Amino acid sequence: MSMHSDRRKILIGLGAAALGSAALGARAQGSTPAPGRASVYSSGKLIRVLNGFPAGGSADVVSRLVADGIRARTGSSVIVENRPGGGGRTVLEQARTADPDGSVIVLSPIGMLTIFPHVYRNLGYDTFRDYTAAGCTSTFVTAITAGSTLPSRITTLHDLIEWGRSNPQGASYGSPGSGSSMHFVGTMISRLAGNTMTHVPYKGAAPMIQDLLGGQIPLGMVPIGDAVPYVRGGKLRVIATSGPQRSRFLPEVPTTAEAGYPEVVGEEFFALFVPARTPAATVAELNGIINEAVNTPAFQDRLVQMGLESRTASPEQMNAIVRSAYAAWAPIVKASGFTADD
Repeated sequence: MSMHSDRRKILIGLGAAALGSAALGARAQGSTPAPGRASVYSSGKLIRVLNGFPAGGSADVVSRLVADGIRARTGSSVIVENRPGGGGRTVLEQARTADPDGSVIVLSPIGMLTIFPHVYRNLGYDTFRDYTAAGCTSTFVTAITAGSTLPSRITTLHDLIEWGRSNPQGASYGSPGSGSSMHFVGTMISRLAGNTMTHVPYKGAAPMIQDLLGGQIPLGMVPIGDAVPYVRGGKLRVIATSGPQRSRFLPEVPTTAEAGYPEVVGEEFFALFVPARTPAATVAELNGIINEAVNTPAFQDRLVQMGLESRTASPEQMNAIVRSAYAAWAPIVKASGFTADD
């Protein structure tokens, strides 16, 4: 079977798992522990929600929403700790040895656990040995975004691929960082164009967007929430989005699959992880707390402001998504030839 067929099979399974998440999340155990079992969320122990990114970004905002949700439902003392470094790797390296009692929770895009193991030779954690999923808050997709210097005649993904094939000297694309899902959405497009497109990594979406506006790069793989304000302001245009269905934020823009390229798919999840030895009952209790919080209007309204789709999942279903995504990204990263040693 070809890599293309394998990729499609994996993504179909991933999509089916995602579609079932709301129902599974609704059936997840609530926030009340089983009779006779002490709960860390009512013990008075400090609860820490960690993320691997600077304050002010989407991971930080979602972490604070999660912390507020736990605090409101349990009365626990909850703090958010930002531990930026290594593109989100450092916090996972540090938290894997935390007490496995539910008091340390990592909020992370799943790419750190599904893509990075194929990119970094010396990764300081093991996705399946060190962590288990406790739930999900939201998803986002890549907006394949034309900068000010991309010719206006390029309006479809097919046009873009043909342009890249015929213009190898000028074809480049930016991403918010090497090893991100957006980086590899770009590599998939580049492969379709004969590997003619040069990757330009940035330290986040904001500087990349400034270069798209200023004409320094013609194309960007942009988190959709960062692209939307500029699209609505008429300053940037999105050629396609990488999700399994059209985004609610840009419903007029076709998906890559609708454009004829179903292999160019990339959906990122903001999920919650705890150390692998955390008791299943504690994980289920945390999952119920998080699902209740995510389903509140205030939580969902804040997600919409950031261009994120709300998403809940049971621990079992989120772990299945991680396993599927881990397998799906492996051949894509390998085909790109990209590795990192730091």
